[in-house]
Amino acid sequence: MIQLFSRSADETANEGESDDGWEEEEEEAEPKVGDGGSGGGIVFQGVPWGERTLAIAREVLAQFGVEDLELFSFKTTPRGYVYVRLDKMSNQYGCPSFEELEDYCREYNKRLEEVGALGEIPDKLAVEVSSPGADRLLKMPEDLNRFKDMAMNVSYWEGEESNQGEKNGVFFLESVEPETESCVWKLADVKENRDPQSKGRPLNRKRRDWRLILPFRMHNRVTLYLEF
Repeated sequence: MIQLFSRSADETANEGESDDGWEEEEEEAEPKVGDGGSGGGIVFQGVPWGERTLAIAREVLAQFGVEDLELFSFKTTPRGYVYVRLDKMSNQYGCPSFEELEDYCREYNKRLEEVGALGEIPDKLAVEVSSPGADRLLKMPEDLNRFKDMAMNVSYWEGEESNQGEKNGVFFLESVEPETESCVWKLADVKENRDPQSKGRPLNRKRRDWRLILPFRMHNRVTLYLEF
């Protein structure tokens, strides 16, 4: 994930670490769809200026001149922090370039400063602009075809109820079946799916031909798989 931080609206965005007092999340909570972070969505946490800062974020994006750049998530906090994640639709992983994030962050802070001077929002907001990151949650089933050529980590329930056991695997999407509201998954030929005794040999024919047909409702979470 590329991140840019700005301590206040009159500072130029610089790439950096969060050791300068930047607010960290209090808990390393598991991402959830719509959480305003890796799960996408919009979260204001009750701040009265949240809607206005979101509107400004969207205005800047509309005027930015990059057609395939979209708002992935947005979050504000009572302590005056604004978190913006931008999704680049043409990039394999959805990551804007550093220059795109830097330019957006600079223009967004400029607009926040102008509106803050009018007293419509706090005049000292700290802004983080970043890419969604490889740990983003994929929305079911809307995001799946976009990343069809990439292996995905799929967490799913074995039975109809979530208390009947959770399984995990690395799969490629074969198809999305709207009529039956299900996905057809095939095993990815990665080390997690190979027999430890096979000494790195590819999947055998039986494993390659096996398919998992999984209803949408039985997916717990889907993320991109990155082999390091």
